Amino acid sequence: MKNGKLQIGFIGCGGIANQKHLPSLVKFPDLCELVAFCDILPERAKKAADKYGAPHAKTYTDYTEMLKDEKIDVVHVLTPNVMHSPMTVAALEAGKHVLCEKPMAHTYADAKKMLDASKKSGKKLTIGYQNRFRDEVIALRKAVDSGFLGDVYFAKAHAVRRRAVPTWGVFPNKALQGGGPLIDIGTHALDLTLWMMGNYKPASVSGSVFWKMADKFEANVFGPWDPKTFEVEDSAFGFIKMENGATIYLEAAWALNTTDAKEAATTLCGTEGGAEIKGGMGAPYRLVLNTTKYGKMIDEEIAGAGGVAYFEGRSGDPGTLEAEQWLKAVIHDTQPLVLPEQAIVVTQVLEAIYKSHEIHDIVRF
Repeated sequence: MKNGKLQIGFIGCGGIANQKHLPSLVKFPDLCELVAFCDILPERAKKAADKYGAPHAKTYTDYTEMLKDEKIDVVHVLTPNVMHSPMTVAALEAGKHVLCEKPMAHTYADAKKMLDASKKSGKKLTIGYQNRFRDEVIALRKAVDSGFLGDVYFAKAHAVRRRAVPTWGVFPNKALQGGGPLIDIGTHALDLTLWMMGNYKPASVSGSVFWKMADKFEANVFGPWDPKTFEVEDSAFGFIKMENGATIYLEAAWALNTTDAKEAATTLCGTEGGAEIKGGMGAPYRLVLNTTKYGKMIDEEIAGAGGVAYFEGRSGDPGTLEAEQWLKAVIHDTQPLVLPEQAIVVTQVLEAIYKSHEIHDIVRF
């Protein structure tokens, strides 16, 4: 640390860096300085450094060179999914704390390397699941912790868009991303659901993956795409059974002919009550709790503002809260909200859904 402030470097200065991480971190000048920016496009690194960096900030095109700077305390890995593991491991081995964007990795084996490197180095590792910081998610977590739902034995993880295929960057590139909506937005829905259930012991997974909409780009929110370069699935679905018998249904789609679009949302069914987060893709998020009282069925709604983070309708508060708690966790040597031991299970289940579809059978752990 320099002058009591964490010195932060960034690997990847593209969309998620500029939409979430950089504008959130500069809100805490008393806690950190943004001092190093690495990108394979030098002009992109320079633009980020000029806008968000400290006066002495440096730019790089080779992340291994950046990691040699002993003054850097923290590194944010903000690159395509397949690069998360090698870059995170290298940063941890260089003695840096790491926040890696979601998903943790595109395979369980790669995620395990990250977890092992964190334990061996003694440095903190967290994953960018900022949806845990939304207002209605925090309220639901309090309801769960209070025992309002009782034993949650069935849940649904929702990440369904009607027509919102991302057409920029490397999203359709399987070699760099490892998959489509399942690994992109399904990862958020599954993270929320597992976290609310407090259950990270999957027993088996059955999955179906579809490539049905690659050439059907009419009315897409983000404009048309080239079907020739659309290499990933357009939707995927999983049935997850936990060791204790609890069951989760996961749905993820960038393009699905449905009127019931939900993103980064969850439905929980417990012995004492239930809960559902509705909304996403421009629709305000809503938390609806249900139980029985006085011999009647009771619904209670807690309304939250905004739509899908970093696209429209959101103030960016979840990203800001994520940044603040992460910085304070490093400074005060406390646990970050998102633990790598939790995030690795998300990756394990997502990979199993792809595998189940490939082998036409159930994947058992």
